Amino acid sequence: MSHLPEHLVKAWVAGFGVAVPRGATATTHEGLEAAAGGLAPPLVVKAYGPRLLHKSDAGAVRLNLGSPGVAAAAAAEMLFSLAGQDIVPDGFLVEEQASPGVEVIIGAVADPAFGPVVLAGLGGVWTEVLHDTALRLAPITEADARAMLDELRGRALLDGFRGQPPVDRDALVKLLLAVGGPGGIVETLGDRLVEFELNPVIASAGGAVAVDARLVGPDTLEAPAPAGPPEAAAGAAATAEDFGRLFAPRGVAVVGASTRKPNFGNMFLGFYRAMGFEGRLVAVHPTAPEIDGVPCVPSLAEAGDDVDYALVAVPAKQCPDVVRQAAGIPYVQVMSGGFREMGAPELEDELLAAAREAGVRLLGPNCMGVYSPAGGQTFIGGEPGRPGRIAVVSQSGGLAGEVIKVGERRGLAFSKVATVGNSADVTPAELLAYLADDDGTSTIGLYLEDPRDGRGLFETLRDVRKPVVALIGGRSGQGQKAAASHTGGMVSDTRVWSALGTQTGMAVVTSQDDLIGTLDFFDLHAARAAAGTPDILVIGPSGGASVLAADVFDAAGLDLAALPDAAKEALRGLGLGAGSSLANPLEIPVGPRGNPDLVRHAVRAILAERPFADIIAHVNVQSFFTFGDSADPLLAYARSVGALQEELPGTRITLVIRNAECAPPGVEDAVREVARAAGVPVYRNMEAAAVAVSAGKGYAALGVRPSGQRSAHGTA
Repeated sequence: MSHLPEHLVKAWVAGFGVAVPRGATATTHEGLEAAAGGLAPPLVVKAYGPRLLHKSDAGAVRLNLGSPGVAAAAAAEMLFSLAGQDIVPDGFLVEEQASPGVEVIIGAVADPAFGPVVLAGLGGVWTEVLHDTALRLAPITEADARAMLDELRGRALLDGFRGQPPVDRDALVKLLLAVGGPGGIVETLGDRLVEFELNPVIASAGGAVAVDARLVGPDTLEAPAPAGPPEAAAGAAATAEDFGRLFAPRGVAVVGASTRKPNFGNMFLGFYRAMGFEGRLVAVHPTAPEIDGVPCVPSLAEAGDDVDYALVAVPAKQCPDVVRQAAGIPYVQVMSGGFREMGAPELEDELLAAAREAGVRLLGPNCMGVYSPAGGQTFIGGEPGRPGRIAVVSQSGGLAGEVIKVGERRGLAFSKVATVGNSADVTPAELLAYLADDDGTSTIGLYLEDPRDGRGLFETLRDVRKPVVALIGGRSGQGQKAAASHTGGMVSDTRVWSALGTQTGMAVVTSQDDLIGTLDFFDLHAARAAAGTPDILVIGPSGGASVLAADVFDAAGLDLAALPDAAKEALRGLGLGAGSSLANPLEIPVGPRGNPDLVRHAVRAILAERPFADIIAHVNVQSFFTFGDSADPLLAYARSVGALQEELPGTRITLVIRNAECAPPGVEDAVREVARAAGVPVYRNMEAAAVAVSAGKGYAALGVRPSGQRSAHGTA
C-alpha cells in the first residue's frame, strides 16, 4: 500500500482549491535552514518517510519554531530521536504555522460495499477521543456538506464558544466539496482511493487551512483535470429489469423432493398445493413419475416452456449441475446453503458461472423463496394472505417469513416478497429498482446484511419515489460476525447506513418490530398530504404515561408544541382541565365509563386553533378490563379514533394501545381491525409509535407523493 509524502499530497490538493500552509522541503537537516529562508515564523518542522505515516506518534513534529535556524536545529534533534527508533526519514518539511482555530478532520475512505464515503468531524486528537464525525456517500452536495457540520456534537465550537469568533463555515463547506463533491478529490482518485485525510484542518474566522494531509492508495498523482460535465457514477443505479414472471410464474419446478424421506423439496410442493397454485407445478426427479401427487420430469431441461421459476433444494455441491440444466427458465432460486456463508466462495462462484452458462437469473443461494399472493408464489405454509401493496426484499428467508406472518396478523397485506440470501446474482438493488416502478407496490421494506452492490443500491434509492424502510443486520461487532456466517459478507459501518438513509430518504430502523411497524405506517399514511414538520400532538389518559411519552417522542426528534390559549379555552368548554394541565401531551379521561368521542372532540377543538401533522392517541387497555367487563367501550373508542382519521384525511393519526396483553384473547386483533380499516396504524407502546411516526415525517419532508399511491382505506 502506497503512502505519498505529505508535501506531495498538499501540492496536489492545492490544485483543487484546498488552502495549505506555505512550505518547503529539504533532504537533510543542514539544508533546512536555507529552505526555510523565505517563510515567516513561527514555523513547523515535520520529518517524512515510509515509516512516518503517523508522525506525531514517532515524535516527528516540532511546533512554534522562531526562525529558520531554530527549525534546522529542531530537525537535527528529530533526526537523532528517530534514529533511536530505527527510523531514517527521507527528508523534512518546514511550513509556516497556521493561526489558532478549531481543529477539524475532513477525509474519505473507500467502503467495501458502498465505495467512497466522505467524513467530517472534530479533528486532531479529538478524532480518536470523541469520534464526533458525520458521514455521507460521495459525491456530496452543498446541502450535504452543511448538514454534516450541523450533525457534529461539537458544532458549538464552530459557532463560537466562550467568546471565540465563529469559524468560516462557508470555507469548510467549500473544502468538503473540494474533497467529496462532483469533480473533487474523491472523484478524481476513483478506484485508486483507499484512504484520504486532512487532519487537522484549522478552521477560523479567516478560513480553513489543511495543515496535514495523508493519502493511502495511488503511487502517483496527476494534476486535477479542468472542471467539466460530471461523469456517470461508477456504481450506477440498477436498471429496472422486469421481474414480473418471478412473482407471477406460469409454471414452477421444484428440484429436490424425495419419494422416500420428506425434505425441503417436499415441503415446498406442499406449500404450492396448499395455496392452490393455478399454474403448472412439476417436481424434478430422475425416475419417479410423481411425488406427493405432483407430476415429475427427469431434469430441469425437460421442465417445459411454461416454467418460469425453479426452486432448487439439493445439497450445495449438486447445485451448479442442476442450474446448468435450467436453460430457458428465467429464474432459478437456490434455497440450499453451504456456499460463501460457510466458507466456500469458490462453490458460489461456480454456481454463478453455471447460471451465466444457462442464461438464467439466480436468486440466492441460501434463501427461502418468493411470496406473492396475487401471483401464486409462496415459501410459507398455509393459505396466503390477501394481496396488498407492501413489498419486502430480504437477505434472510426466516426473517422475511416472520415479517409476513406477523405483519398479516396485524392487518398488513403484501404485494411481493423476495428473499435473496447471499445475492450472488440478483441483488437487492435490482429488485428495488423493479419494485420502485411496480404499480402494485406502494411501500418497500428491506432487510440487508451485505447488499453486494452497495453503490448501486445508493444510486437506486436516490431515484425511488416510494417510501422505503430498511432493517440492517450486523451493525455491532458481534452482529458483523454473525452476518459473515449468514450471508458470507460484512456490513458497513452503521454510520454509513445512517448516511445512506439521510441522503436518500430511506428510513433505517433497528428491530424487526420497527420494520413491520414502519411498513404499516407508510402503507396507511405515506400518501397523505400532511407536512413533514416535527410537531406532534399526544393525547390520552394517565399523567405518568404522558410524561414518559414526552420523553420518548423528544428522543425521536419530535416536537410536542404548546397548545395555543384559544385551544385551551375550547378544551375547558368540553369539561377538560379540572385537576390536570392543558398541555401537550394532553391528559384526557379514556376508559370503560367515559365518552369514547371525547378524544375526537378535543382534537377537533385543538386543530381549529393550530394544525398538527401527526396525532398520537393512546389508551390504557388494562383499565377497560379492570374497571369494566366488556370490550365494547374499547372498540367504541377505536371506532371514534377511526372516524377522526376519516374526517381529517390530511392528518396522520396513530393509535397506541398500552398494556394490550391485559385484554382477553381476540380483543387486540379486533381493535387493530377497526382502526386499520379507517386508516389508523396501531402500536403496543410509545417507543414503536415514535419510530414509525419519525420515519413517516422523514418521508413526508421529502415532498414526495407517488402518483397513484393510495393508502389501504382508499385515500389518495
